[in-house]
Amino acid sequence: MLNPQTSIWAPYRPSESAPWNLKRVVHLHRRAAFAAPWDVLQRDLVDGPRAAVDRLLKGDESPAFESMAQTIGEAAMVSGSPGRLKAWWVYRMLMSPDPLGERLTLMWHNHFATSNRKVQDLVLMREQNDLLRKQARAPFGELLTAVVKHPAMLAWLDADSNRKGHPNENLARELLELFTLGVGNYSETDVKGAARALTGWTIVGGRFAYREARHDIGEIDLFGTQGPLTGDGLLEQLLNHPGTSKRLAWRICQTFLGEDVVTRAALDELADGLAERELNIGWAVETVLRSRLFFSIENMRSRVLGPTEYVVGVLRALELREPPPSTLVLAEWASRMGQDLFYPPNVGGWNEGRAWLATRTVVARANFADALVSGRLWRPAREPEPDALVHRHSQLDKLAEHVNWLAKLLWGECPEEATAPIVKAARSAEAPLPKALALLLTRPEHSLA
Repeated sequence: MLNPQTSIWAPYRPSESAPWNLKRVVHLHRRAAFAAPWDVLQRDLVDGPRAAVDRLLKGDESPAFESMAQTIGEAAMVSGSPGRLKAWWVYRMLMSPDPLGERLTLMWHNHFATSNRKVQDLVLMREQNDLLRKQARAPFGELLTAVVKHPAMLAWLDADSNRKGHPNENLARELLELFTLGVGNYSETDVKGAARALTGWTIVGGRFAYREARHDIGEIDLFGTQGPLTGDGLLEQLLNHPGTSKRLAWRICQTFLGEDVVTRAALDELADGLAERELNIGWAVETVLRSRLFFSIENMRSRVLGPTEYVVGVLRALELREPPPSTLVLAEWASRMGQDLFYPPNVGGWNEGRAWLATRTVVARANFADALVSGRLWRPAREPEPDALVHRHSQLDKLAEHVNWLAKLLWGECPEEATAPIVKAARSAEAPLPKALALLLTRPEHSLA
């Protein structure tokens, strides 16, 4: 059990040295919910950290949103266009009243990386995405079983060709290496044994099926023991293996904490807590988001935003969702920045963190900022009005005050070393505040959360 006094994951309590301020409110929303508009930030600033985290964990429901998302999703299926499938998910991330749920769906999309490049079935890819969303906070055993038996994963990792006498190790290898144990916690003998245990799993009529005649009923060597083993028996062993809780602790920390903040001791303690709670993902996410470590100064601005987080966060923060921009265009921009939804580069998913900031992708972020302020994210074009946004929430008049307010909205603070050069550069522009906004979005501060 985690000790609330001595645990690395002890809950955050506002103090003189670590006050609950705008910077921490913005930090919470950029990490866990893409971003938030000014009125939400102010509400959470007043209500305090417990209420703010409570709301994110619980999420909200909107029948109108779900109805529209369903309509967009069905239209994407009819069109047969991968771009429209991407646009459907971006719409969900942009408009959902449960942004943490969408953020977790994005996390699992990378954990269980599956590409339509091989699956070639938009219906299956959408089904898998909905599955990840539905089970995002569930005990990991439920999620793992549902994902590895889903036809998208079976097609992606060649389960149909894995049969008695002719095992295909693709699903077994990724199941051990990426989905559960992680490198160093299994041997090649274990991979071969796992592949044999999974024989008989196939797809019939677009659905999972088990064909007993294809299953290898012989003695299987796994983790040093021998005996008959089914696919379900294999999953049970993997879920009880200590490597799986460590792998999950790593994945959750990678999602919500900075690269250089998490220690081995922190991972081990979170993994132990997961193991004690049957790999309850909801518990682990809550533990991280309520922790002193999450709200520590060291953890702020220590994680590079992924492309989809970057794109969706800008629109959510700047209240540019009504009328909604073209989510097809937004998905294209995320792809240019290095994250092509439903098309991860390989079975390992996208490399995150500093890997997002290659020269080409940084240029794409700058070009996105320019496209935003010039209105090219909307069809037809519609230039946003940052002046109106500032005046809606403040009585400020001077350009420098407007820039500082936008910096507080986006970053939770307005460091003079960042904002002063922007004000100077924007003064001579034909439209000073849109120019300043574009410059704010291209600052290193905005790619870090």
